[in-house]
Amino acid sequence: MKTYTASDIRNLVVVGHNDTGKTSLVSQLLFDAGAVNRLGNVTDGTTVTDFEPDEIERKHSIATAVGFAEWKDKKINLIDTPGFGIFIMEAKSAMRIADAAAIVVSGVTGVEVATEKVWKFAEEFEQPRIVVANKMDRERASATRVIDSLQARFGKNVVPVQLPIGEEKDFSGVVDLISMKAHRYSTDGSGKLETVDIPADLKETAAQWRESLIEKIAEGDDTLMERFFDQGGLSQEEMMEGLRREIRAHEIFPIFFTSATHDIGGHPLLDGIVTLLPSPADAETVEGKHPYGDERITLQRKADAPVSALIFKTISDPFAGRVSIFRVFSGTLHSDTPYWNSTRDHEERIGKLQLLLGKQQTPVGELSTGDIGAVAKLKDSHTGDTIAQKDRSIVLRHIEYPESVISFAIEPRAKGDEEKISTALARIMEEDPTIRFGRDERTKEMLISGQGQLHVEVIIAKLKKKYGVDVILHPPKVPYRETITRATDAHGRHKKQSGGHGQFADCKIKMEPMERGGDFQFVDEIFGGSIPRQYIPAVEKGIQEARVHGFLAGYPVVDFRVRLLDGQFHAVDSSELAFKIAGAMAFKEGMASGRPTLLEPVMTVVVYAPSDYIGDLMGDLTSRRGRMEGIETEGDIQTIRARVPMAEMLTYGSTLRSITQGRGSFHMEFNHYEEVPRNLQEKVIAEAKKAHETEHA
Repeated sequence: MKTYTASDIRNLVVVGHNDTGKTSLVSQLLFDAGAVNRLGNVTDGTTVTDFEPDEIERKHSIATAVGFAEWKDKKINLIDTPGFGIFIMEAKSAMRIADAAAIVVSGVTGVEVATEKVWKFAEEFEQPRIVVANKMDRERASATRVIDSLQARFGKNVVPVQLPIGEEKDFSGVVDLISMKAHRYSTDGSGKLETVDIPADLKETAAQWRESLIEKIAEGDDTLMERFFDQGGLSQEEMMEGLRREIRAHEIFPIFFTSATHDIGGHPLLDGIVTLLPSPADAETVEGKHPYGDERITLQRKADAPVSALIFKTISDPFAGRVSIFRVFSGTLHSDTPYWNSTRDHEERIGKLQLLLGKQQTPVGELSTGDIGAVAKLKDSHTGDTIAQKDRSIVLRHIEYPESVISFAIEPRAKGDEEKISTALARIMEEDPTIRFGRDERTKEMLISGQGQLHVEVIIAKLKKKYGVDVILHPPKVPYRETITRATDAHGRHKKQSGGHGQFADCKIKMEPMERGGDFQFVDEIFGGSIPRQYIPAVEKGIQEARVHGFLAGYPVVDFRVRLLDGQFHAVDSSELAFKIAGAMAFKEGMASGRPTLLEPVMTVVVYAPSDYIGDLMGDLTSRRGRMEGIETEGDIQTIRARVPMAEMLTYGSTLRSITQGRGSFHMEFNHYEEVPRNLQEKVIAEAKKAHETEHA
């Protein structure tokens, strides 16, 4: 494999809603370019970029994967990304390092929720876009409808550069509106095509579409506009030059038509990628910051410039170890050479560099500016890290990953597997930075957190299949709290005589409610030595230990103040232990008379969904004791903001998928604690006591 220069590379990220055929499209392009010898199929599990067992079984992408092909003396790096909302950050991470995006839509459904999300990501990264209307062979596919959908959402600058020949089962090729030639495909899925004259019944329609395209191209250039008016049109060369410029300026977003599963439209799309889209050389510099401050650093995107490369994806293999996938932004990276991880400030030896074609690896000696590759078994480098030279260190910007949305408790099915769980999850978290794992100190449970219930289920399946660790998944325990609602006086007296030294301690306290979030406060108001100074910390310790175990249902007691007012001691029989016991006794008496109550965590919930579902979603949130805080509208997507008790949100992910047919998403984070309604407290207390009895049976 030869080393390609930046001007001969195209880095294209393939993004869009789930089930639009992104992975099939990548397989089609790799096959048409001769990178693989057969057309992969999602149903059969033979696509190049869906190679994980979970992906093959579920028949959809879970993680980003990379492939490459050579086409007309250019190298195309194709980055296939998942389309499900819970994996959307995989797409954003990949878009960060690409030079252009292919936004794939279904010819049947047009613009969907994830289409809008990835479009916004592309705008954020100032990225040129092409649109691929795939599945044009499907029932109810319509070029007119999909164009209308795209233009209604993203504007009139989304324009077709092709005219499909036939629709639904009759889709058999495309008319190129620039060359005004037709590409007809064989119906056997072989990808064989012939370039012919435009069918007679399509000539008039093609001429109209071409006229619209020329007008759009000419709008961006005064010289072309003059020629358009003078000549009544533009030449093929003028169209190509203008279109290339407008795409790179984000002024035109061309639409291509394909059927990936029937291998129709792949060759003209490959031509469009290499002739219309920018190369890494079109951006002359790369910017980052100094590792030890905010000083901006700029490097030239040239092969002989200082090295800078960004790791944007990590694959953790139980046998091969960690595989880091990166984009070279400047310089030339060499195999078996020491470099510097400027993000973590340590030396990192780069071993044998690889090109990736799905899971297949091809060793190379070097990778130049703009190229994408991988390296295995780096010592301590992770997704988002920058590899550079120590004497020209730079940190490149990566994306920020969102907080987890939902948590579940896990326990090993086999005793003693806790350490295996931790090791395996550490590797999985290297692959997916949106996962969190840890132990909840309040409930003592091991918690795994992700972007949704399906996300967590995928992690659990991967634990078993990839790492041989079987776990039981439980909804997490809601971390309730207890508190008092009125001030009360309490007395604790511990007296015990059993031969020899006895035990004696006496303390009087006042317990008072505090504001939410106040936790606990201990105030020493002893005067006159009724309790010696050395015993006062023991009283506090007794209360602290008792409050952890609660009073009503075993949940920690919070938001109260204890004033130590008075007490008695015995010169011989008093001790720290005796005063600790007396403190705990006083606490329990104070809880009994302080009108105790349960507190529950209330979450801020933000739901994103098409406007068609808003009524049902608001009704559902209200039924979950939610309080609406507002609705915002942006395009066809509406955002609901509400505050909902955590106890009501444990299974919300599946309900949201059901109501919105998979088109909704949500984010949830802790806001505050508030009192559980009295009619629900008895149920929570009864369940807690039952669980306690079961544990100690």
